[in-house]
Amino acid sequence: MKNLLAPSTLEFTHHRNPAALAEMERAEILSDPGFGKHFTDHMVDICWSARGSWHRPRVQPFGPIELSPAAAVLHYAQEIFEGLKAYRHEDGSIWTFRPEANAARMQRSARRLALPELPTEYFIESLKQLIAVDGDWVPTAPDTSLYLRPFMFAKEAFLGVRPAEKVNYYVIASPAGAYFKGGLSPVSIWLSANYSRAGRGGTGAAKTGGNYAASLVAQAEAYDHGCDQVLFLDSEENKYLEELGGMNIVLVKKDGTLVTPASASILEGITRDSILQLAEDRGHRVERRQVTIDEWREGAASGDIVEAFACGTAAVLAPIGTLKADDFEITHEGGELALSLREELTGIQYGRIDDRHGWMTRLDA
Repeated sequence: MKNLLAPSTLEFTHHRNPAALAEMERAEILSDPGFGKHFTDHMVDICWSARGSWHRPRVQPFGPIELSPAAAVLHYAQEIFEGLKAYRHEDGSIWTFRPEANAARMQRSARRLALPELPTEYFIESLKQLIAVDGDWVPTAPDTSLYLRPFMFAKEAFLGVRPAEKVNYYVIASPAGAYFKGGLSPVSIWLSANYSRAGRGGTGAAKTGGNYAASLVAQAEAYDHGCDQVLFLDSEENKYLEELGGMNIVLVKKDGTLVTPASASILEGITRDSILQLAEDRGHRVERRQVTIDEWREGAASGDIVEAFACGTAAVLAPIGTLKADDFEITHEGGELALSLREELTGIQYGRIDDRHGWMTRLDA
């Protein structure tokens, strides 16, 4: 659903949280934030209706959302979300990374889920408006950030299979430390033989909650096998690499070539594409194509594939040390290129390295 309202017509109102945390309480949380455990004092709320388009933008206290038991999202799962981070630079300023790419991906997700498309200007402005009141929640410790979670869902109360005519868009924020408990230690991956994340013509390329719900039983299976994450294969031939439960995957060949799976059912990763761009900047060849599990297995055995890593907004980049399956195991030692690329990317995000691609957007200006 296209939005025809001009971006300049949105004017935010602010309603301050009277129960906002005191500075000392906030500092205690920021000293060890974990991931997704704590939330800032406020959130953004913008309404949409088939008649009125986008309207009533506001920043309000973080808290429960009132829903009718008949709200369409509860019955038909018409919902999408995004994830990006706010970074504190050395001079105290607050920046985010490629928000226009997140806005564009959210628009693609909205088209697939029959939801209204939020204009890029609204998306970026919503982040700035939240930072305007909750900027003190952006931590300063190394490798910490404020995770931003924009999301949209069908709020109309009705029972019937059709696109909802009333939708709400929100942004909440959570201070974040390391995504994996082991930090930069190599992670272990379980190869799912019984479950698929998405199929041809499905919603795999959209960032929607249903995809993640479908991955949870396989993720639990991974935990049962002592692994951090699960890797899915394609649903038709069960031989092509797709992605992890919440991250993209990249293989590194001995000659320096980076190979990442390409499929219409894979979510386009902004972190992955940025890392691959940095690799190309260094002269590395990048291949986006179908990759079989046998290619990885045989390449690792022969020494042709020397590294593998997972990447996404939350974890940034994590070297893969082990892939476990029912009847085989792949191991990799090291991860020099992966860690070097991670250092360069985070250097750009935190303002330590020149942003030659113009990826960073200031949020507190």
